[in-house]
Amino acid sequence: MKLADRVNKIQPSPTLAIDAKAKALKAQGVDVVGFGAGEPDFDTPVNIREAGKKAIDAGFTRYMPVGGADDLKDAIIAKMKRDHGLEYTRDEISVACGAKHTLYNISQALIQEGDEVIIPGPYWVSYPDQVVLAGGTPVFIMTDESTGFKITPDQLDKTITPKTKYLILNSPCNPTGSTYSKEELAALGQVLLKHDHVLVVADDIYERLIYDGLKFYNIAQVVPELKGRTIVVNGVSKTYAMTGWRIGYACGPKELMAAMTKMQSQSTSNAASIAQKASVEAMNGSQDAVAAMCVEFEKRRTYIVDRLNAMPGVSCFKSNGAFYVFPNFSGCYGKTTPAGKKIENSTDFAAYLLEDAKVALVPGIAFGDDRYARLSYAISMENIKKGMDRIEEAIKNLK
Repeated sequence: MKLADRVNKIQPSPTLAIDAKAKALKAQGVDVVGFGAGEPDFDTPVNIREAGKKAIDAGFTRYMPVGGADDLKDAIIAKMKRDHGLEYTRDEISVACGAKHTLYNISQALIQEGDEVIIPGPYWVSYPDQVVLAGGTPVFIMTDESTGFKITPDQLDKTITPKTKYLILNSPCNPTGSTYSKEELAALGQVLLKHDHVLVVADDIYERLIYDGLKFYNIAQVVPELKGRTIVVNGVSKTYAMTGWRIGYACGPKELMAAMTKMQSQSTSNAASIAQKASVEAMNGSQDAVAAMCVEFEKRRTYIVDRLNAMPGVSCFKSNGAFYVFPNFSGCYGKTTPAGKKIENSTDFAAYLLEDAKVALVPGIAFGDDRYARLSYAISMENIKKGMDRIEEAIKNLK
């Protein structure tokens, strides 16, 4: 059997692969601390679960409009107005099977062969592959701790070419947790205003998971002139611990939303009807559970950063959003494991931790920078402490 060439142009999601490997070991009875998963360890709030149950009992189990039910679109419209002062109409909303699916629809509807998409790095693992699948070329602007893992206006200006289709702006960021301030977005916006052929895909999936008293801003909110060129992507997975419900959405120009809906009509059709009803409750109902999650995430973040920075050969940027840390483990490279294997890169280091310390994390190479690794602190404090103890001991055992 000969597979299509496009299959060989991309890699399986490394974050899902690591999580699957950790779960497989746990199923075998191995005590693994898994820092790989990008999903909250909290249950979906009760009011949202009840809304899903009511939808089932009411027989809300049929096909839906491909681009989303009107009541969910109305809830999204109200949320965007309430939270960001951005106004949309129903034909400027498209609902899909998760934010990842939404981003895929955008790439398929926008990118022509040879188009370039600017991706700040370190980046979420699926951005480049989705661009490649659509026939585009990912163009990376790499960052590090010195800029808080954020691109500068000068970097952006120098990277834009006539072939640039859009910029992906993920804030708070996966994998670094970095978050752009209002002033930083305004400065990037001024650059984008000079290049009117460039669109912005604002991936805001972690917008509510933000700490240290910071306030979230969207670039279209900060630079209103960019609203017509901005596609806001969001969903309920991270904010409401609804990863399995698979609801994501985009807000943007109606021509693009119609094109995305057209593409979706030939792939998945509508997102699950029951999940859509639950998502209406998530957006319109009590937000107390979200606030409680944030308090716990911030405690975990502070603990894990302090522990990592105290380890020899490790430095860790104190992220202020999402539920990830992205420590630099390159100080451990060049050393040898107790079994005599030399640690050359993030893949070797991750393999060593999994084999010897029974700790699973994602190698930084998956996000574009081999010096780092990503750890999710969307696990219990008990497991975080156990995992930190194991990593510390594993590093001490290197020679």
